[in-house]
Amino acid sequence: MTSVLITGCSSGIGLETALAFARRGDRVHACVRDPAGAAELLRRARAEDLTLDVPRLDVTDDASVTAAVTAVQDRHGPVDVLVNNAGIDRTGPVETMPLDRARALMETNLWGPLRVSRAVLPGMRARGGGVIVNVSSLAGRTFAVPHGGFYAASKAALGALSEALYAEVQPFGIRVVCLEPGSFASRIQGRPAAGATDGKPSEDDPYRADHAWLARFLARVAEGAADCAEAAEAVVAAADDPGTPLHTVVGKDAEAALGFLAGVSYEQWLPRFLGQAESLAGPRPAP
Repeated sequence: MTSVLITGCSSGIGLETALAFARRGDRVHACVRDPAGAAELLRRARAEDLTLDVPRLDVTDDASVTAAVTAVQDRHGPVDVLVNNAGIDRTGPVETMPLDRARALMETNLWGPLRVSRAVLPGMRARGGGVIVNVSSLAGRTFAVPHGGFYAASKAALGALSEALYAEVQPFGIRVVCLEPGSFASRIQGRPAAGATDGKPSEDDPYRADHAWLARFLARVAEGAADCAEAAEAVVAAADDPGTPLHTVVGKDAEAALGFLAGVSYEQWLPRFLGQAESLAGPRPAP
């Protein structure tokens, strides 16, 4: 029985991925930061008569990661498949986004996958095999949008880390895949933006109007987001197929975006992006 550990399973892609592996009869460890957030996952699992464990694991906390992975491995042996899915999104201007919010992005989206990977790798190496699937984002492969620089940076960094790890662990029989989904209907779409405690830029932020304009555009894009179950299928397929490329985009919008960007410079792309944004959110406000 394959032992699968997945982070960030309270909603979205993580939740659907946990159910997808469980349907196959795999031993699923569907990790959540807050056990109270697992209610929907457990409800869905009961409805389908699926069995899975729900360990508490906070990817930003060294002790939490160590405790969760140790408990799983003590009970069931080395992890066969690790899915680093936990992630957050925060938008805000490069100049004024509070640094604690920017650091939180890196702590969760980059250092989180690193912590969990380091925890499972000794067991994988000892057994001579395993798969690590890092759920990144199309934002890590394309040009960064206004107010999305920190999120894009965290995902681009995860892609670079995945490349190095791929080469380092390949001699031990371990595979690494970096999945880069486009727009999917997960709670990450609606999480608050940077700024004051309510998640909005402060009243005196010179980028406030521009940020609100971009937020309207992103909300319109999210209306057409794909079902997270589609992304979960891609995760399972990547874990199964040794031929899966290191960088694999997920979703028709992601595939179209990469095709559109072939041979295009940032200076060529930006006016097109702004035009698309204005078609959905209205004219971009002047400073």
